Amino acid sequence: MNGGMLVAGTSSDAGKSVVVAGICRWLARRGMSVAPFKAQNMALNSAVTAEGAEIGRAQAAQAAACGIEPEAAMNPVLLKPSGDRYSQVVVMGNPIANVDARSYQELKPKLQMVVLEAFESLKARFDAVICEGAGSPAEINLREHDLVNMGLARAARLPVVVVGDIDRGGVFASLFGTLALLGRDDQALISGFLINKFRGDRSVLDPGVERLAALTGRPFLGVLPWVKGLWLDVEDSVALEAPRDGSYPPLGRDGLVVAVVRLRWISNFTDFDALAAEPGVAVRFTQSSGDVLSADLVIVPGTKATVEDLRWLRSRGIDRALTERVRRGHPTLGICGGYQMLGKRILDDVESGAGEVEALGLLPVETTFARDKVLARPVGRAGSFGGISASGYEIHHGRVRRFGGEALFDGEDGCLVGATVGTSRHGVFESDAFRRAFLSWVAEERGLDWLAGDEPFASVRRRRLDALGDLVERHVDQEALIDLIRDGAPRGMPLMDSRRIL
Repeated sequence: MNGGMLVAGTSSDAGKSVVVAGICRWLARRGMSVAPFKAQNMALNSAVTAEGAEIGRAQAAQAAACGIEPEAAMNPVLLKPSGDRYSQVVVMGNPIANVDARSYQELKPKLQMVVLEAFESLKARFDAVICEGAGSPAEINLREHDLVNMGLARAARLPVVVVGDIDRGGVFASLFGTLALLGRDDQALISGFLINKFRGDRSVLDPGVERLAALTGRPFLGVLPWVKGLWLDVEDSVALEAPRDGSYPPLGRDGLVVAVVRLRWISNFTDFDALAAEPGVAVRFTQSSGDVLSADLVIVPGTKATVEDLRWLRSRGIDRALTERVRRGHPTLGICGGYQMLGKRILDDVESGAGEVEALGLLPVETTFARDKVLARPVGRAGSFGGISASGYEIHHGRVRRFGGEALFDGEDGCLVGATVGTSRHGVFESDAFRRAFLSWVAEERGLDWLAGDEPFASVRRRRLDALGDLVERHVDQEALIDLIRDGAPRGMPLMDSRRIL
């Protein structure tokens, strides 16, 4: 087939990532070779590929939906915010610069060739490339030098399907307004609409669907129902508002409550999806000192702005809650940037430029930031947890030196003192034996009767990816999608004149 399409959205968190994953899963189950693509991603959730490249976490999940290994070409440009004004620019898996919004706009023309070469590389090797847009294609202030929405669609002649989230309200106005704000040549590629997260009787939607289809000349390709539990590998932090409840009730008398501190610049919060997949485990993202004190396990997660988030912790009094928690001997874990915060001090002339900063002093480690970034996928055994093997991935500028306690993993990663633990490795909870041993340790420390489940997390992920494929198969016009991927945007799409009033 050797085709492709772009899934755009009326806003961030409209469901583009899950729709792309669903289309990828559906096509792969039909026997097609398919790859995901997001030209430019702004996300603090990232993954490391086998060749040591950093890409957006959603593209890694979409690659899993395709049944293939992720690679740098699937997300050639990744922006990682490192404060209110600056972002690190990662190109083909490696950081090249720190920029503000204006300087990035100046950089974008140079990145266009990188994006198109990555796309063409995938297109040459796969039957179909399913692309994900970013934000909205109607962000007309960013249209010039656009890399990820209509700029990509125009350059690659991709048909575009626009997704609207009906759960937010105003979906018809959002879809119509998105189309009407685009220029003539951009509108020519808008080939259909999808409604996402619908609850209730589909027939109630029909008058609006029919009216908007008549007004725009674009078909509705489907209405996807709202389904609980499709939060796996999400990127937008707005998704953290919903709690992660265990898929099953507790197997023992007690459940476990895990409180993850919702840092301002929280990264890789998908680390905790595997915890929430265990029976009786509820994961809450919180900024409450009370939650930090009362939870069975507290996790200080990764961050792209370690020093800034350390200051934020102190401004909210969460530092005092963490200190009290450690004094009481309650299980506390720091991951990557969170691990660095739990240490004695941080030397940072790279990320924040703050120099020497006193950290929380809860673990005997210190961190020195280096300009080059560690990108790795290590495997190690956790001696304090029965020598269980755990794989993970590392993405950090900070080098941590331990001068007390014991290492968490062989190879000297991490630190364990009493019930306080730190590690630089993301993703370790996806290793089933380690996750269960760690949570069993938490339950023992808390005096709780909690029992681990037996379903591998890989099976949970496959089941959720299959659920996305099922949504596309059951609720989307399959033949219309195949036609778009094979033949491109239909000719003669009507122009919507934004100067006209309905």
